[in-house]
This record gives sequence, C-alpha cells and structure tokens, in this order.
Amino acid sequence: MKVCFLLDENLTPRLKTALRRYDPAIDVLQVGDEGALPLGALDPDILRYLENHQRLLVTDNRSTIPSHIEEHAAEGGHHWGIIWTRPGMRIGPLAEALYLIWVASEADEWLDRTE
Repeated sequence: MKVCFLLDENLTPRLKTALRRYDPAIDVLQVGDEGALPLGALDPDILRYLENHQRLLVTDNRSTIPSHIEEHAAEGGHHWGIIWTRPGMRIGPLAEALYLIWVASEADEWLDRTE
C-alpha cells in the first residue's frame, strides 16, 4: 500500500500543490480539507485519525505532539508515520523528500516511525 499523507494545518497549502506536481496520484490531505480533520483539531484526535485512515503526518509541531504520541502508544495506539519539518524549510526540498518517500517506500514501513 502506498503512503498517504496528512499535512498539519500549520504548514503552507503550497506544499500539497508542490507534492502533487510530482505526481497527481499522491494521496495528500491537509487538516481542514474535506475528508480530513477540521481546523483546530487536537493532537489526540489527529493521532486517532492517522491510525484509522492510515496516513503519515507531516508537521512542524515539536512542542505538543511528542507527548501525545507517547500517550497514544501507551494506550495501545499506533500511527502510520510522522515526519517533522524544520522551521524555515523550503517547500521544494520538502516536497521532493515526501515524493521520494511515496515512490520508494510502502505505508507499513512507516508504522510507528518518526523522522
């Protein structure tokens, strides 16, 4: 199964556009999109969504989500991967990195993995 992405709401929507330029078949949603979580969703809700919808999260949230990941795992929960971006990271290199993940890996390789 191919990796499916969920972009955190704090990331620019241009990332989704840049990623789809590599291949329109890439399954990528952003918090706030139709079919995804609403804007303002809490971290525990995001983690449950990731688990239920088998999506890899791309986020710059290094302050609150790590503790929620630990709580989620302690409750027996899993996630389908989390990619932390660096502050100020340019969209082009990030989109390319995500595209390479999509091309070169399968979703199950990202189970409970953070990068």
